[in-house]
Amino acid sequence: MYVNSADFHPSIWGDKFLILSTNSAVQKTDVDFKEEEKLQLLKQEVKKMLMAGDTPQQKLLYLIDDIQRLGLSYHFETEIERSLQHVKDSFLEYYGTKNHDNLHDVALSFRLLRQEGHNVSSDVFSKFRDRDGKFQEKLVKDVRGMLSLFEAAQLTVHGENILEDALEFTTSHLKTYLNSDANVPLADLVCRALKYPLRKSFNRMVARHYISIYHKFDWHRHVLLDMAKLDFYLVQKVHQEELGYITRWWIDLDFTNKLPFARDRVVECFFWISGVYFEPLYAAARKFLTKVICLTSIIDDIYDVYGTPEELLQLTDAIDKWDISVLDQLPEYMGHAYKPLLDTFAEAEEMMAKEGLPTYGVEYAKEAFKKLTVSYNDEAKWLQAQYIPTFEEYMSVAIFSGGTQMLIVSSFLLMGDVATREVFEWHSKDPLIIMASAAIGRLMNDIVGHEVERKRPHIPSAVECYMKSHDVTKEAAYAELRKSVLNAWKDMNEECLRSEAPPKELLERIFNLTRVTNFLYANGHDGYTDSSTLTKDMITSLLVDPITA
Repeated sequence: MYVNSADFHPSIWGDKFLILSTNSAVQKTDVDFKEEEKLQLLKQEVKKMLMAGDTPQQKLLYLIDDIQRLGLSYHFETEIERSLQHVKDSFLEYYGTKNHDNLHDVALSFRLLRQEGHNVSSDVFSKFRDRDGKFQEKLVKDVRGMLSLFEAAQLTVHGENILEDALEFTTSHLKTYLNSDANVPLADLVCRALKYPLRKSFNRMVARHYISIYHKFDWHRHVLLDMAKLDFYLVQKVHQEELGYITRWWIDLDFTNKLPFARDRVVECFFWISGVYFEPLYAAARKFLTKVICLTSIIDDIYDVYGTPEELLQLTDAIDKWDISVLDQLPEYMGHAYKPLLDTFAEAEEMMAKEGLPTYGVEYAKEAFKKLTVSYNDEAKWLQAQYIPTFEEYMSVAIFSGGTQMLIVSSFLLMGDVATREVFEWHSKDPLIIMASAAIGRLMNDIVGHEVERKRPHIPSAVECYMKSHDVTKEAAYAELRKSVLNAWKDMNEECLRSEAPPKELLERIFNLTRVTNFLYANGHDGYTDSSTLTKDMITSLLVDPITA
């Protein structure tokens, strides 16, 4: 039953990023300092545009939309928050009347406010429906408005029938628009939105794409485009240096030789975590979380494809003890992963202490990791017994084995003082938004990966468990699981609008992790395990290729 390989393809990157390693002192050149100075000048210019008191409200929203799409909003969080608060205060008065019938304007303002956590009413779209309650056919000609309504509908919560109808209406007509061979810049945005709506998109990929087409739109602003290109270059350089450091750490661990059965995906892991937070401010957090997800992947493969039941129980007990003194009691190959795991969390705790930050969050993260490995072991027991659980029983374990809860709490650790003890307590109680995120990751992974996993000894996925529990076909199971994914996105949207929700900076990590997961599994295959095609292209576009003028 137990095999020593799952036939994972080897790393496609080798030591490509080593030359950028930050282990050696990397001195900034005169060109780098000049570029950073130029960025600050452009930033001041854009800030003036945001703060100009005489800018019409709608033009201000267009500006904010472009700033966000170009990946620049982290430079202007205070200004954007202040502007949107002002828009929210007059939202119904300004957009609720029948006189304001510009679909793009209404949908854009609604989306930007909902994204910011403002619980504005979707009733503003009622005026775009006819007497029969259907959206007016004349709207179809307004492609930009239809696209904005489509993006706004992604922020629906449970019971918002008008947004459900809007999503069905816009999806159908935007597909028809694309099939008409529309060869205009807007068609490029429509095509991408239908595959990757903004609400569910990897932020850096959104910026990379929008920068490449922004100049084609008649509303583009040169100052924004210049700043976006420069910012992308500078952030890319930061990420390249970090990835050089991470690659050196990974090579020194020598997993390729010591644990050859496991996936060698260090670059893919960094790519994943750069989607959780790309901002230079979070460099320490990004490096730490990349190490965590790399080690999680290795440990997952130990449970999934290599360890015997007796050995896996040993590893589960060792992680529960979280004590370096038990290292000698583990099989040698397990020790190769166990020690770096403890070292990585100890390193994070030491960094937090040096910065004068409370370290209680580390214990919460360790507990989440222990819970993760218990779920791994439960699944290994199912495999050993050739047991097919009910769908409900499967999800009670598999929703944790996806690692979402552990990665989320770990992502909070090195973000400064924004995560309080109350936040960690909130997380430990498995709140709905985190369980919804975990469900999205688990179900999307299972939908695209279960056929491949059936080629080797592996527990049944959500697909097989649902088929057995409900006596339905594979296609029917797919349909129901996809409905569950859509409902989980609604749960997440709803939780962000609650007054007791955690700080926006933390909610953003939860959403970003879900977005990257969505991105990796949206192409019909597991873009992490099989990273040699589409994932390789995405990583190259973000971390290797420069943006040409």
